[in-house]
Amino acid sequence: MRRVIEQRGLYFEELDQDVVYAHRPGRTVTDADNVLFTTMTMNTQALHLDAAWSAEQPFGQRLVNSMFTLATVVGQSVTQLTQGTIIAQLGLTDVTFPNPLYLGDTLYTETVVTEKRPSASRPGQGVVTMQHTGRNQDGQVVALATRTCLMWTAAAHRAATESTGR
Repeated sequence: MRRVIEQRGLYFEELDQDVVYAHRPGRTVTDADNVLFTTMTMNTQALHLDAAWSAEQPFGQRLVNSMFTLATVVGQSVTQLTQGTIIAQLGLTDVTFPNPLYLGDTLYTETVVTEKRPSASRPGQGVVTMQHTGRNQDGQVVALATRTCLMWTAAAHRAATESTGR
């Protein structure tokens, strides 16, 4: 029988505060990404869809939908930090977009755990606060978001998994 290694994020006790978790690879954003996401979410903002109109606006071109940028920033952190170890996302705060992300830009994300504490009401679980920073290929910050998650401890997750057989 071969040994199986399942990729997962980090458990509560494995997450360290004030460490920069650099999520790679980056994600180059295409026109198709932007148009699909924008239309799927029923966002009719011409700034994302209408090249001719956007050319006349202050940035001179279409911008990547900021909700796509936010979703990608959070998504880039999943494999390294929360894949299979998160119980719930509790909230997003302090979301800002200091610079635009343009079509063809490559988005890179870094995360710093700013706070963590055991849950007062849920033994074997902990609350983790993370600061996500998205940068383009030139290092310009294009997104910032604070995210709070409820995370498993390794022992509690094993016990829960064994009791349910999943």
